[in-house]
Amino acid sequence: MSRRSGILEFAVLGLLRESPMHGYELRKRLNTSLGVFRAFSYGTLYPCLKALVAHGWLIEEPGSAPEDALAASLAGRRAKIVYRLTAEGKEHFEELLSHTGPDSWEDEHFAARFAFFGQTEREVRMRVLEGRRSRLEERLEKMRASLARTRERLDDYTLELQRHGMESVEREVRWLNELIESERVGRDQLRSEDAGAAGDDRTSGAKGGLPRDRGTTPPDTPDDTAN
Repeated sequence: MSRRSGILEFAVLGLLRESPMHGYELRKRLNTSLGVFRAFSYGTLYPCLKALVAHGWLIEEPGSAPEDALAASLAGRRAKIVYRLTAEGKEHFEELLSHTGPDSWEDEHFAARFAFFGQTEREVRMRVLEGRRSRLEERLEKMRASLARTRERLDDYTLELQRHGMESVEREVRWLNELIESERVGRDQLRSEDAGAAGDDRTSGAKGGLPRDRGTTPPDTPDDTAN
């Protein structure tokens, strides 16, 4: 399985965990909620859905019948298939959520992972955020080194483009620093609670996210263009 198809599988399972959907609705959610999938087509989505069904992670169900079934039949329209997550699919998605390896720090995969942080355990969120920050700091170091080597050979516009790329990475690093600090504050608050009185709250509070009024959309980050 390619990295990109793996990201799509993860996102599909995550969206269907929220509620069953038919293919068109699922594609719309992928496009609107997860911008990384704007370029995906039905030709990519449906093979993924079929593979997930074959694994037993999804089941296909007939959608609700149209109000005028006869008219729909005469027009040649078929009932839409609704995809529902199975118990095995939910278990598989939970396993994917727990992964914090290097793939989860890359641009596309991180965006998908971040979209489901509300369903992710706090400690896992921290590891993903810290890994992403380390990856971007490495990228920033390479970009600075490349710019120092090539500055004299670049025209003004190319130089500005390089600077813009560096500023974008620096902006995301600052954003990640804020998120990591917020997660740490929340974790410290949980640890300070009385274990007996707040046991149930601690269990439910391990997931969830930051306050809705915070800017939590990942900034656009350019690919590593260092020479």
